[in-house]
Amino acid sequence: MPAKEYGIFLPIGNGGWMLSTTAPHPEATYAWNKRAAMHAETIGLDFVMSMAKWRGFGGSTDHWGRSLESMTMMAALAEATSRVKIWATLHANVHNPALAAKMYATLQDISDGRAGMNIVNGSYAGEFEQFGEWDPRLSHADRYRMTELWTEAVTRLWTEDSVTMHTPYFDLVDCESRPHPATRPTIINAGRSEDARCFQAKYADGAFLSAESLDEMRMLSADVHERAKAHGRVCRTYSMLTVVQDETDELAAKKVKEWGAGLDREALAHMRRTWGIPEDQARAWADGADGEAAFQTPYVAGSARTIIDHIEYIVREADLDGLMLIFPEYDEDMLLFGETVLPTLRSRDEVAA
Repeated sequence: MPAKEYGIFLPIGNGGWMLSTTAPHPEATYAWNKRAAMHAETIGLDFVMSMAKWRGFGGSTDHWGRSLESMTMMAALAEATSRVKIWATLHANVHNPALAAKMYATLQDISDGRAGMNIVNGSYAGEFEQFGEWDPRLSHADRYRMTELWTEAVTRLWTEDSVTMHTPYFDLVDCESRPHPATRPTIINAGRSEDARCFQAKYADGAFLSAESLDEMRMLSADVHERAKAHGRVCRTYSMLTVVQDETDELAAKKVKEWGAGLDREALAHMRRTWGIPEDQARAWADGADGEAAFQTPYVAGSARTIIDHIEYIVREADLDGLMLIFPEYDEDMLLFGETVLPTLRSRDEVAA
């Protein structure tokens, strides 16, 4: 049984992953992200990953209104680190596959084989309408078909001397991209739809999944595993979890309450609108949301023992291969996790294996 993998979602956008005026507020700076990546390296995490974000959600926190560019930042972090995997994000609807192939071959060289390509095909129209890269005629299925062809083009450019492809979305004519990477960068994709899981099983090495319940997560993870196996492949499954840790469960619960009290409802409503929810419904939902909506992912709050037990339980019960962790504060939070939680998770993983 392969070891479970644990990594972090870097705070590449201001505010990190908390929609709150009272929560810690990481800034979108290289210094902040470098510290987080170095902490990940020091405490023994397996990977660091950054999203690609082109427009924020406003509100009193200006959530993600300031963000860095993923590939540029991760290339710098590849030089700053020596062990953790470096997973950056590109949008297939924005970046030409020839450009993407060259960029990731370069990142693979810089990182000495630690590069990962998180492929996103565009979900929020407002991000791309602002610079003319959104085609409203493409359905969800069309975008995944485009992404399949895009991924095929990239992977061929990593191994073939010349690639010619004519598609409804891009054209390559006697296209070259050398040098080829010595080993293929890891391919990652996030999504839970039928189209997403088909893509993950066929092309991805890692799938990031979300679900409304543990039972649903187990079903989605098993489905991706089985589909990949049918293709003669392995695709590992992950989910996201925010960690709120303190000396006791009561102190951690107090943090959750304090941070929830500062919920940025305007940013929350705007985020919902970008998902395609009508204005009046998005506003009503945000106005009626409780403080837990300040967390953009599921979270665990408690002492080290509570967090260890919770992580072990959900990874085992949902048949996951790992977790991407989020820390509201990152500096002290990560170091505490590395001292009091991660060693026990590793030892229990070894016993299970």
